[in-house]
This record gives sequence, C-alpha cells and structure tokens, in this order.
Amino acid sequence: MADDEERAAELKKKRTFRKFTFRGIDLDAMLDLTHEQLMDILHARARRCFNRGLLLRRPVKQLKKKLLKAKKDCGPYDKPDVVKTHLRNMLIIPEMIGSVVGVHQGKVFTSVEVKADMVGHYLGEFSISYKPVRHGRPGIGATSSSKFIPLK
Repeated sequence: MADDEERAAELKKKRTFRKFTFRGIDLDAMLDLTHEQLMDILHARARRCFNRGLLLRRPVKQLKKKLLKAKKDCGPYDKPDVVKTHLRNMLIIPEMIGSVVGVHQGKVFTSVEVKADMVGHYLGEFSISYKPVRHGRPGIGATSSSKFIPLK
C-alpha cells in the first residue's frame, strides 16, 4: 500500500509541467480578466487598439462568436473546427486560446492554433504573407555563367 502511494507521488513529481504566466498572471486568472484589466497588462499598441474600439467592430464580434461556437461544439479532447478570417489585424485575446483560426495570407488560409503565448500579438504575425527570398540560387537569366546549370 505504501509502495503504491510512493510510486504515485514519484510519478506526479516527474510529470510536473511549467505553469504558463503572462506578465505575472497565470492562465486561469487571465481568462477571468475584464477588457479594462487586460488593457493594463498589454503593451501600448494593443492598448491603443482597445481604446479605439477594436472589440466593438462587427467583424470582430462575429469572429469571436464563431470561435466560441466552434470551441463549444467540439469534444473535450478534440481540436475545434477552423474558423476562416481575413482579419489579420485582430489582437489575440485570452478568450481565443485553444481555437484554430484560418488566417488569410493573400492566396490561401493558413491554420493557426492559438496558444497562451500568443496573447497580445496579431493574427497576421503567425501567417506569413510572402515567400521568403532564397539568395544564392542561380536561375534562368541570372548571369551568363549560370546558363549551363541544369534545371533539375
């Protein structure tokens, strides 16, 4: 009996995870914050967005409603359905944690799974809208010496 309790305690000690905090506030407390309290802990650009009525605009309200519905409809251990949006300038707020958002990047929608670390960032930061340049790869028309490089 004592061995079982010791094993359970040892297993529990071994599997401890780092508790997430955002500027000294843990995740559970962050979900309970009002928008005014959230504004106090966010950076200046995010505070400015809140002051100018970011959360009062109709598209933002619709996105929040769709994300809430998608989270509610999924099972306890399932990922919610992807909610597509063009709102790249939407601030990630604590209510969006755990959602999957399809952010439009100009051509297609990139799936972004919202995590607690992303609070205060914009959705567009996680969906790159350009193809990064790969320097040093000669191609057709680069120079006269690159004419003889095979295309394969």
